[in-house]
Amino acid sequence: MSVLIISALDDGHAQAVIKALHAKGHEAPDVLDLSHFPTQIALSLRFADNERRFSLSRGSQGSFDLTDVHAVWWRRPQAIGLSSADARHAQFIRSEWHTALYGLFHSMDAFWVNEPARDSVANHKPFQLTLAQDCGLTVPATLMTSDPDEAVRFWNAYPGQTVFKQFLALPDSWRETRIVGEAEAELVNAVRLASVIFQERVDGVADIRVTAVGNRCYAAATPLKDLQYPNDVRMNKDVEYFEHSLPQSVEEHVLSLMARLGLVYGAVDLRLTSRGEYVFFEVNPAGQYLYVNPETHEKVTSALADVLADPTLARRD
Repeated sequence: MSVLIISALDDGHAQAVIKALHAKGHEAPDVLDLSHFPTQIALSLRFADNERRFSLSRGSQGSFDLTDVHAVWWRRPQAIGLSSADARHAQFIRSEWHTALYGLFHSMDAFWVNEPARDSVANHKPFQLTLAQDCGLTVPATLMTSDPDEAVRFWNAYPGQTVFKQFLALPDSWRETRIVGEAEAELVNAVRLASVIFQERVDGVADIRVTAVGNRCYAAATPLKDLQYPNDVRMNKDVEYFEHSLPQSVEEHVLSLMARLGLVYGAVDLRLTSRGEYVFFEVNPAGQYLYVNPETHEKVTSALADVLADPTLARRD
């Protein structure tokens, strides 16, 4: 039996887990880059005589039997690769490949970190906040709206302390979390074009990154006083993280959320207030962790390698 990682070949997180699996004496996993379809990889799904066989053909590199895969890491898969010659038929080609590949993924008798369908659903911010509340986590006052009047009423309720953010950050339209100011207020009617997430700004002493793997949480904190842009930790260079011990109740709430979302892996963002309260912002089912302190990311890498090698370690009692 083998492990498969679906990701870009040069993904740093994938390479770290490959090294960890090798160091632990396990067979090196295969990496499947979906952008290599259809030009570099061929797919075959065979059903006959009450048996089935799923395989990939890589030309001179030989074939890979997907039927023998016992665990898969769904690590930021790439889009199907299409050449300029395919432009006229791109929509048809993408549709056919999407249907064939996702049909394959759902048919594989393997343990997933995370199952593609659950990974996709877990990305939806309204669903995250709903389940976070149900699991006992504190969430900021939030309004998701396409109604300019509702937006203005919310801003007035939290004057100068309202931030706004995207539902989904895309590579070509990424925006940091910002405070609503005069410039944004003048563009309020643009809210009609696409719903926006507005939240009360949460004053805090530290941002906490909790990386959950199976039934374990690995937390790291960065003090907000050290950040030039505390509204969005991603906008700060050379951020320093320190290992952080979560209260048992908060850890239980996070793991409960992971279970409700059906995730084995997830990166959760919390903010610790001066009153000792942990406020939930979001969970990223494919969030990065290598940027936090070495002690934490080494533990996460080791935990990921362990659950891929032995999925029973991810059980939640």
